[in-house]
Amino acid sequence: MPLLLLSLAQFLLALDYSIVYVALPGMSRDLGLELPAAQWVVSAYAVPFAGFLLVGGRLADRVGAGRLFVAAMAVFGLASAGGGLASSGGVLLAARFTQGLAAALLQPAILGLLGTMFSTRSSARSRALSVWGAVGASGLAAGVVLGGVLTRVSWRWTFFVNVPVTLLCLAGGLVWLRSAAAGGARVPLPGALLGTGAALGAVLGLTLAGTAGWTAPATLATLTAFVLLTAGFVAHERTGRAPLVDRSLRRIRSLRVGAAATALYMASVGSEFYLVTLLLQTSRGYAPLRAGLAFLPLAALVTLGSAVTGRAVRRFGTAAVLSGGFALAALGLGWLAAFGGASYAAGLLPGLLLSGFAHGMIYTAMFLLGGRDVPAAQQSSAGAVLTTSQYLAGAVTVAVLTLVLGGGGSFGAAFAVTALAALVGAVLVAVSHDPVDLAHPGEHKVYGITGK
Repeated sequence: MPLLLLSLAQFLLALDYSIVYVALPGMSRDLGLELPAAQWVVSAYAVPFAGFLLVGGRLADRVGAGRLFVAAMAVFGLASAGGGLASSGGVLLAARFTQGLAAALLQPAILGLLGTMFSTRSSARSRALSVWGAVGASGLAAGVVLGGVLTRVSWRWTFFVNVPVTLLCLAGGLVWLRSAAAGGARVPLPGALLGTGAALGAVLGLTLAGTAGWTAPATLATLTAFVLLTAGFVAHERTGRAPLVDRSLRRIRSLRVGAAATALYMASVGSEFYLVTLLLQTSRGYAPLRAGLAFLPLAALVTLGSAVTGRAVRRFGTAAVLSGGFALAALGLGWLAAFGGASYAAGLLPGLLLSGFAHGMIYTAMFLLGGRDVPAAQQSSAGAVLTTSQYLAGAVTVAVLTLVLGGGGSFGAAFAVTALAALVGAVLVAVSHDPVDLAHPGEHKVYGITGK
């Protein structure tokens, strides 16, 4: 039951990132949001999620992952109710920001509980992580399908649907999750504020560049603030007493490669939903329900890709599966770049099937690789590093894609950007692999996955 509970919570977090995509036109129409502002319905969730994940990881290590799970889930539910009741764009964005902040505390609590409930080298942990990864990847895909169904009634239900799920998770957390406070390290709030400010500056700067121009005073001021905050963040991480990323974690190569992979995942297949939604609804005039149903083949292949990843890792090694997943994603996204303008069956569907299967492979394998060599006591913080990279890249990529489309670029050009990111991921993982992982996958333990 605890694994089912944690998987449900992970499904909720992933779902809530993508469920708003199909609902964006309705939100924009009802609340008077233009496309650059509507983009912030996505980014207002992703930026605080990314910016405070490492704080969440440290809090989970300090106060106990079970306690943090319950508290964060309660805040997430309240923010979801607030989003559904929003009467203006400002209230909606505030609710999304609060959801993202709660998710930043909830995600590392989930990973920390998985890390402590299943021993590091047990086959039970590999199975648990495979289930968790499959559910998380499916949540992103299911979000756009469910968003289309709910938006047929009202976009507000894309928020209200979270409330009963959070109540169920709260009840389960109180019954099944127990964890003692770990104590120890300081909570790195200054680093989180600097990092979040830098992320906001990057996304806002790109948004202003698309609306006001690169040389506009507001754009230049925002980008300057981004540079200064980034410099302050780097200085803090080098010399601060409580760095955001623990210095011992920085020395783990598999974690560094995993973090790069999560960023490139969101820059490729993770942002595919945003582009396909805009293509279907704004370019082809699909109604929300029809757009949501058009994602069903993608969602099915994401689930299938996740399901086969555990067995593939046991046979070929994590790095080989991850690199292959990125290569397949590049092929699928490249198809969409070249032929996405054709009919749904001939143009979109083949690309959605290829990239969907790759999506499931990448999502599961990148977390397996990233957390492979991390001590059990630091699993929450390591998981936060991986997810920080993931959602920060997601926020920046959505801003870049909006800039490409708003600047007169075609959907083909935007899909080409995501295909390039996937190709970089395939090459990066291939050249950064652990030789043992690829040469003798059956002898190399990956989160307890062995060839025996």
